[in-house]
Amino acid sequence: MIPKAIVLGLAWLAFTGHFGWDQFAFGCGVGLVLLFLTEQRAASGIGSIARIPRLVALGLYFAKELCVANLRVARAVVGNKYALRPGVVRVPLDGHTDRSVTVLANLITLTPGTLTIDVEGDRSALYVHCLDVDDPDAVRDEIKNGFERRVLGVFA
Repeated sequence: MIPKAIVLGLAWLAFTGHFGWDQFAFGCGVGLVLLFLTEQRAASGIGSIARIPRLVALGLYFAKELCVANLRVARAVVGNKYALRPGVVRVPLDGHTDRSVTVLANLITLTPGTLTIDVEGDRSALYVHCLDVDDPDAVRDEIKNGFERRVLGVFA
């Protein structure tokens, strides 16, 4: 796996055009993450290439949600008329592994305005603190139909 990561690090240098140890280390790090996510499927004989578009879709969805959440939080902080209703929402999970729950919880936590505060021991639910909970069912649906569906697609 390390030689492949080094090749990916060199490819990163070639694609970015910035030649430095920091860029090489970053490219190797990203390469290791991608290899880690795809290596298990390749070893089992199942094509890992099919996972790459789903991983890209997850990354793009996260970028969109990051922008939208930043705007929501900025509006909440700046706006005087915006009444916040913080709360904790239980989000039931469907068939996750430890790895997929970790990725899902971290994506939720990295999104401004939400924080994963607990995972049930049997991985059946997450508890998410939200800066503003107008409708707990809407928050639950947004997480399940957004992040969870895409994370399960990557790890399925």
